[in-house]
Amino acid sequence: MWLLPCVSHARHAAILIDASNGKVLHETDATHAWYPASLTKVMTLYMTFSALNDGSLHLNDMLTTSPYAATQPNSKLGLRTNENLTVEEAILAVITRSANDAAVVLAEHIGGSETNFAVKMTTKAHELGMFDSHFMNATGLPHDWQVTTPRDMALLAWKTQRHFPQYYPYFSAHSLHFRGREWPGINKFTAHYPGAEGMKTGFTCGSGYNLISSATQNGRRLIGVVMGGMTSGERYQLMTRLMDNGFENPYGNGQSIMSMHNNFSGLPPYQLSCGNHASEAVGSYPVSHHTRHIGHPAKHKATVRNSHYASPARPLVLAAHSHHALISKHKAAAPAKFQSKGNSKKTRYLGIARR
Repeated sequence: MWLLPCVSHARHAAILIDASNGKVLHETDATHAWYPASLTKVMTLYMTFSALNDGSLHLNDMLTTSPYAATQPNSKLGLRTNENLTVEEAILAVITRSANDAAVVLAEHIGGSETNFAVKMTTKAHELGMFDSHFMNATGLPHDWQVTTPRDMALLAWKTQRHFPQYYPYFSAHSLHFRGREWPGINKFTAHYPGAEGMKTGFTCGSGYNLISSATQNGRRLIGVVMGGMTSGERYQLMTRLMDNGFENPYGNGQSIMSMHNNFSGLPPYQLSCGNHASEAVGSYPVSHHTRHIGHPAKHKATVRNSHYASPARPLVLAAHSHHALISKHKAAAPAKFQSKGNSKKTRYLGIARR
């Protein structure tokens, strides 16, 4: 198995697989816990495509934006309460703009609520073999219990391609036409790498800069995942090297992604110190809308998203138990493996889920 050239100081995790057979061509800490950020939206889209497949949803169905969806932080379209958009527009908004409001509109329509949708996401993930993934929302906005691994994200991308070939081409979209204007895509790898077919970007302060990409050259398709880039540019550089080396070395002898041994333990690394650079973490939005503190001084207390599961009076371990109970109610295939074991680094900024 070949080695990926390193970028100095950047601790990251990555995996590259051959999409024709699921063989692992390269991996670096691919079964390590990580915050998915907006890579979560690939799972949201998988659920959407499933609903399209079974006929419970149609591309031209009109969706209505709830007050909750309209208040989602960036990245977003800026949907207003009661504003309508089609399922197809929502899909393209999630792919091209990483729109949190559009993702929640889809989640609420399919699941009844984002909470119920997250339970369904986790259940489906486990059915797919993503046993180290646990979802608490449809967007990737920061939540200590929303975790995954690069291996699981690569498996999700692979299964999305194989299960929904009729919808997979949406990932290659470079723009969205909405409200009479053209909204350009934000994924620079999709726009510039030879043979790139798209997939998804992600960023929070906790996760760093993440990327799922797929590309085809000379009839050979590869899927790559990079998690934990220190800058947006670095994630694209890491993915470019990953793909270049994969296409130059066509005879990888790695194991199948399905047979990779789980090595999931502890908490994900906290990648970027955005708490020291508030403007970088939250832009023009109040910290309380997008960050999460546990045990921090009162002046820094933040509103906790998914407060049904976690609050100062409701420890994270109890939060997980509540979510697992909901999963059991929905007949989950397997329980989530991630458990809080105490961590001196619990007090931290998670930033906002954006591109």
